[in-house]
Amino acid sequence: MRFLRRSFLAVLGLLAVGWVGLVAYAYWPGEAEVPARALATPEDRFITVDGLELRYRSVGEPAPGKPTVVLLHGFANTLQTFRLLGPLLAGHFHVIMLDVPGFGLSSKPADRDYSNASQARVVMGLATALGLERYVIGGHSMGGTLSVYVAAADPRVSGVVLMNPGIITTGVPPVTQYLVFPLPRVMARIFGTREFRENFLRRSFLDESVITPQVMTEMMLAPRSEGYLAGTTTLMGQYETGEEPEMARRVKVPTLIAWGLQDRGKPIGELEALERLIPGAVVARIEGAGHYVQEEQPGAVADAMIAMAGRWQ
Repeated sequence: MRFLRRSFLAVLGLLAVGWVGLVAYAYWPGEAEVPARALATPEDRFITVDGLELRYRSVGEPAPGKPTVVLLHGFANTLQTFRLLGPLLAGHFHVIMLDVPGFGLSSKPADRDYSNASQARVVMGLATALGLERYVIGGHSMGGTLSVYVAAADPRVSGVVLMNPGIITTGVPPVTQYLVFPLPRVMARIFGTREFRENFLRRSFLDESVITPQVMTEMMLAPRSEGYLAGTTTLMGQYETGEEPEMARRVKVPTLIAWGLQDRGKPIGELEALERLIPGAVVARIEGAGHYVQEEQPGAVADAMIAMAGRWQ
């Protein structure tokens, strides 16, 4: 009995030491965060929507008969994920690439609701602030999830493009639904390290040469920006799923699904399920691409989108 009691106390002691270690790691002073505008490039634009300062970039000029498309990135990414695709679309679309709240160089308030519905409302607010009367909404992974929320709610949406979207299974790591203090802040810290972020990306690519040092430098602007640690801690603690398939069923506008066939995390069954949710969707099955289809095969995605331009006007 004495041995069991000592063993139990030893385990409790180890757990307490581990917990204290996690708290220390989570709250240990790190590199000073700086205002997002101080990290911006000449290509970046900022606009205030619902009290949030959002970073976006645009390529191509608005013109009659030329659809505007708003593109949303995936979880833990930024608008840089469309750096290759955007210029290929510029002759046929006015392209707006957005950092979703909580990511990139957009605002990251600690007291914000980062649910999909809330994020979608900000995207619709962006469209209003930019004076868009009609637009195509599209996104990759988590951005695809947000796109169906926007399309289901905004009558101005004339089309949807989904790139390996997080609808059947989300683009958010499932572990986030189990995070309790101090784990959300620990995860925010981990995601703010270059080595972890790079390894996280590489698991999703067939061609790792796409992930250049410049790509990583661009991605790592987010952890350097003001509000990153506090805002990302909140975001990590707000995991939720459940309504994504229902939102997809409500999409009634012409839809393109661009699917990288070598996605290690999303089996082909997800694509088939998505086709059932959105009858009539045009599907581009793209070889030579994993989860980041828009980065590994930007030409194929651009061709598929250009073929839809007439239906999206």
